[in-house]
Amino acid sequence: MNDKLSWGILGTGAIARTLARALSASNTGRLVAVGSRSAESAAKFAGEFGQIRAHGSYEALLADPEVRIVYVSTPHPFHAEWAIKAAAAGKHVLCEKPFTLNHAEAMAVFEAALAHRVFVMEAFMYRCHPQTAKLVELIRSGAIGEVRVIQATFSFHGGFNPQGRLYNNALGGGGILDVGCYPVSMARLLAGAATGQPFADPVAVSGAAHLGQTGVDEWAVGTLKFPGDILAQLATGIAVNQENVVRIFGSTGRIVVPHPWTANRQQGEPGRMLLHRQGQTAPEEIVVAADRTAFAYEVDVVGAAIAAGQQQAAAPAMSWDDTLGNIKTLDRWREAVGLVYEREKPESYPRRTLTVQQPTAMKYGPVAGVAIPVSRLVMGCDNQTTMPHAAVMFDAFFERGGNAFDTAWIYGGGRQERLLGHWIKNRGVRKEVVIIAKGAHTPFCDPVSLSRQLVESLDRLQTDYADLYFMHRDNPDIPVGEFVDVLNEHLRAGRIRAFGGSNWSIARVQAANRYAKRKGLTGFAAVSNNFSLARMIKPVWGGCIAASDAESRRWFKRTQMPLFAWSSQARGFFTVGDPSYRADESLVQCWYSDDNFQRLARVKELAARRGVAPLNIALAYVLNQPFPTFALIGPRTLAELRTSWPGLTVELTSKELRWLNLEV
Repeated sequence: MNDKLSWGILGTGAIARTLARALSASNTGRLVAVGSRSAESAAKFAGEFGQIRAHGSYEALLADPEVRIVYVSTPHPFHAEWAIKAAAAGKHVLCEKPFTLNHAEAMAVFEAALAHRVFVMEAFMYRCHPQTAKLVELIRSGAIGEVRVIQATFSFHGGFNPQGRLYNNALGGGGILDVGCYPVSMARLLAGAATGQPFADPVAVSGAAHLGQTGVDEWAVGTLKFPGDILAQLATGIAVNQENVVRIFGSTGRIVVPHPWTANRQQGEPGRMLLHRQGQTAPEEIVVAADRTAFAYEVDVVGAAIAAGQQQAAAPAMSWDDTLGNIKTLDRWREAVGLVYEREKPESYPRRTLTVQQPTAMKYGPVAGVAIPVSRLVMGCDNQTTMPHAAVMFDAFFERGGNAFDTAWIYGGGRQERLLGHWIKNRGVRKEVVIIAKGAHTPFCDPVSLSRQLVESLDRLQTDYADLYFMHRDNPDIPVGEFVDVLNEHLRAGRIRAFGGSNWSIARVQAANRYAKRKGLTGFAAVSNNFSLARMIKPVWGGCIAASDAESRRWFKRTQMPLFAWSSQARGFFTVGDPSYRADESLVQCWYSDDNFQRLARVKELAARRGVAPLNIALAYVLNQPFPTFALIGPRTLAELRTSWPGLTVELTSKELRWLNLEV
């Protein structure tokens, strides 16, 4: 008994009781404690299962030294919070499905697991049942030929209760998240098996739903398209009973799984599948023995992985990438039917107090006119499309020591400015961050448009001023003095604290500063042009200007003008660049050249010697120039943000800089 893994259950609902029973039937686990928001509920639960400690708070459960793994069984919106807190307490985690409310929160949980070196798994119990492994085996063996169509349904009629978790918007209610996650996970598993992978992610997602009076999906259908033109038809609901089966249709047969979710909570449920082969009149019945519930199998999958020192389980149980793909697909299904939870909306997003983690590897530099030192890495705010995504990315950047955020009037029709503004207000960090705003993009590159856009940007950002304002483009048809004059007007009015030009030629920057000096005005404080180790062969966008050439570098060194380098890592060239990789047409057109591949080869060589990733060497090249540089980065995931960070600590000599740039 003492060799078994000690479990604590966080939450006292029906599924928590199911897991408690499963632990008593498992080979690897034992229940030692339960935590609830009330001492009464915890005591009642403990009384049912005997000789376990009852904690009257979740925090007390996490502080229990005997508990090694925590089962998180709260309502959906609280999964991420308590999984992260459990990881921070050094506990392994089994988190009930859906893993989190959305993809952004899932990323945060896994980052916490990495940081604290604990095991984490999403609790899809059917993935641990022997039936599922057998089904995967049949698909991989070609039992029905090439898989073409998958049909999967999980739906029930729960009875309308607007306060209950199934129908409550505040509790993440609705069919897609609660049980639609099962058909999605099954379709992705089977499409993966059909293509030789542990799972597959859809290339297209569409759907429709009935949204009820509480604003959640009461029944919904979805269509997924996978690589190889495998199609999946999914159905779910909390207000309609449907046939909860899985059917897989192939080129030479089909498989029917009458009870795919193996959801029996009381006793072992043997697996059963019907294999219909082309040309045979009767199906072949395949029975898979099972002596325990799927939940007990799940406990032992977790126990075996932890005993082996793993941080995640192997397929067909849910790996981290599998979970991330599943929740992203659920996000896309919800987007297709128009379901956004109230707590995901910018105006009602949950608040957090942020603290910079110490020690931090971040470095900072001054910019004339900007009140606080600026982080040498700058978060590009141009790809976040939802408040959860923006908040998770911005929180992580800030907590790692980043304080500079770059956005523009043109990005997303204003969406990115609004999200950044909501985040800053929500987190209460306006005086601790540097807002870099941009406007006057072609064809609206003139003083009047600049003024109009700046006022609109500040309104979207919910602030009175931008710390640093860049003209997004130049317009050589307008005398440079007109731009300097209007920028100084905004400077005097307090709408901006400093300004500069993005995609401005050095000649025009010099002309602007000569004009400012002659008139007794403030000149450009910084420039934001492309700068990276890889040379931009073709402009990424019209009107783009690079400053990577030798003459430009000499000018920046001589003047010590701060350079905010966009596409500082050549938009992924140093991560995926390869002559055989042609999937990203923009990458090929803008960065593929013989000399850039020579630079890439040297980057890889130096990275191997330094024990870092190639992209860290490419980033260090930008940050180690003999003039002030600030690297704009655009990570879309927390993993991309994390893997960029070591570039801050790589020091390069002048000789190494020249060698990387093919100068020696």
